Amino acid sequence: MRIIFSRKGFDSSAGGRPSPIIDGRPISLPIPAQDRSHTTYADRQLGDLVEETTRGRIRHEALCHDDPMFAREQCWFGQCAAAQGHLAKNDVGTGDVFLFFGLFADPESGERHHRIFGYMQVACFGAPDDVRQADGWNEPPRAHPHLIGEWGGNNTIYHGPGALAAAATPSLRLTVPGGPLNRWSVPAWLQRYGLTYHGKNERWPGKGELIAASRGQEFICDIGNDPLPHRWLNATIAAIRG
Repeated sequence: MRIIFSRKGFDSSAGGRPSPIIDGRPISLPIPAQDRSHTTYADRQLGDLVEETTRGRIRHEALCHDDPMFAREQCWFGQCAAAQGHLAKNDVGTGDVFLFFGLFADPESGERHHRIFGYMQVACFGAPDDVRQADGWNEPPRAHPHLIGEWGGNNTIYHGPGALAAAATPSLRLTVPGGPLNRWSVPAWLQRYGLTYHGKNERWPGKGELIAASRGQEFICDIGNDPLPHRWLNATIAAIRG
């Protein structure tokens, strides 16, 4: 089994601001879209929130890249180009788990930090025409961006059970208290198993700490059948589901 730490939502470049935590729940704002989208922030009931978060720079009627998409205890996620090449090279597929993380702001202090805000376990995946014929496929509730318009030849859809975090619990926070942003608290076994884009020793300053790469969308760890990381993953999914 593989765990994929997948960076999504608003950040300093895409959206320009951290996503907010509202009434104790992290709300990952999807990045703006110029095309290949039929969904506005207003359609997602995020119109007022995106205007407030960006101080009116992004309006409620603007298109958003509604991905990953969650509904009915299910998730649909698309990837393409170099990022999908990285997933394919590492044999990501059925049974593997995406842990979606993003940049958030503490509602009281405003401190920026990375945290996990959702998950998906892959039940089926493939090119759009293929995955729609796969066992376990369910049509998404809205037009998914990676099912719209022209994409590269390796455009891939991943689909399976998933959920958004019910609360901004401390166990789902990645950034260590006080920062800096890319200094993460991680399980000690992660270095032993390895994480793509994080092979250099200087990225592991101490037991249970990681200096996370500032670029890259998908960081992959193959945990095999070891019960220790599986217990951590199960606890993380339980924390997400609340």
